[in-house]
Amino acid sequence: MALKSGGVVMFMPSWQELIPILIIVIIIFGAKKLPEIGSGLGKGIKSFKKSMKEINEEDVKKEDNSPKNEEVEAEKLEKKDTK
Repeated sequence: MALKSGGVVMFMPSWQELIPILIIVIIIFGAKKLPEIGSGLGKGIKSFKKSMKEINEEDVKKEDNSPKNEEVEAEKLEKKDTK
């Protein structure tokens, strides 16, 4: 299955491709280490998403407090007062 993301075509592996990958991972790391690896990977992804969300929220706050937005709001208030 091909997904298009930002002009780049990404391919998702099918189940026939995932089985050999999983077997190789089990051989390399062992079945006992897989839960630890999965847990660590999940925590890393969660932390990454949280950081990205915080950065986006900071950007939105900066945009809301920019002088341009304040000027637009002031103009809106002036138009209301003149009506």
